[in-house]
Amino acid sequence: MARLFSPVANTIARASLVAAVALPVGAIVMGSVVSRSPANTNVGVAFDQPVPFSHAHHATELGIDCRYCHTSVTKSSSAGIPSTETCMSCHSQIWTDSPLLEPVRQSWADGKPIRFASTGEVGWNRIAKVPEFVYFNHSIHIARGISCNECHGNIQEQHMTAKGKPFFMKWCLDCHRKPEKALYVDEQQPELTPQEKVFAFYRKIQEGAKLSARELALKKGRDYQPTSQELQKGLELVQAMDIKVKTLADCYICHR
Repeated sequence: MARLFSPVANTIARASLVAAVALPVGAIVMGSVVSRSPANTNVGVAFDQPVPFSHAHHATELGIDCRYCHTSVTKSSSAGIPSTETCMSCHSQIWTDSPLLEPVRQSWADGKPIRFASTGEVGWNRIAKVPEFVYFNHSIHIARGISCNECHGNIQEQHMTAKGKPFFMKWCLDCHRKPEKALYVDEQQPELTPQEKVFAFYRKIQEGAKLSARELALKKGRDYQPTSQELQKGLELVQAMDIKVKTLADCYICHR
């Protein structure tokens, strides 16, 4: 009886079985890679803004305190964006004819603030944004001494603001489950409160003061692995601030 299949059919069958397993796995891996890439997370991607604001110039070169522009960062869930009046407190005197600042001058003349961008309207493009179903409070984190750079990366070095971290749920939970990794005391200024330490960090950068290994990592927006001694001190801070670690990973903390 003549053969129905040639010898190569066995090879094709084996290859089909391998492909049936490999293709779905490959698709899942590829999807994960793409979803975590800057193409999706926008980490490191600077968005166009109505005014090209430079944190590097204002915060580091001029030494303007973060709270001068982000007035609600220590007392509200939102850090806030500077009002036109805040911008004009300086720019009514300097760079008065700069075309880059025309939107600010127009806002001042019209008495209308520059709002966040919406369809058909020129405005600020949000960069660091969590989903609508996620609750985040800036003031709580600042009060505990969590540096802005933990979430925003090397913001003080950015001429065009870009997203510093991906804001994945796992990334948030890693910190909530082990807050001692992000808590520390400035050994050069141990008398500072946690909140004061957050902003003193930027003054140290501006003044060229000596930075610890942790602070150098924060300055560059890099992850830092504390030593065992630093972790122990972090745990002591957790206890001193009465942080309820067991509840930090509960769903209702972020989903209210």
